[in-house]
Amino acid sequence: MLTRNRIMAFIPSSDLNRSRTFYQNALGMRVLYQDDFAVALISNGVMIRVTQVGKFEPHRFTVFGWEVADIERAVKKLKSKKIKFLHFGMPDQDEQGIWTAPSGARVAWFSDPEGNNLSLTEFATKSRKPQSRRRKK
Repeated sequence: MLTRNRIMAFIPSSDLNRSRTFYQNALGMRVLYQDDFAVALISNGVMIRVTQVGKFEPHRFTVFGWEVADIERAVKKLKSKKIKFLHFGMPDQDEQGIWTAPSGARVAWFSDPEGNNLSLTEFATKSRKPQSRRRKK
């Protein structure tokens, strides 16, 4: 039913201006608009609404992530913008914070200013393209 509709993602924030600065300047997202309730940004055609929620306790799991073609290059670029990557002490997580999953996918985590966990993922098959599913008529 909703497979043909655009997707929106929501990320909580207690300080929209601080979040806007991070997502716009550090991550390079384009701001669509900001009001008293949210700052709407765009990432590869997907709207991300960083939503004003007041005081909250961030979850320890990943709330949003990006698929990247070259995780080492992406990590290096974000580190140059003073973003720190999280280390969880997991086997197969290297000094850069990149973890290699049993599937061969490589994942690195970092936090936004609110403490929301964000991730980068390079899948094992670099030529991987998302499969589009079209309904048969």
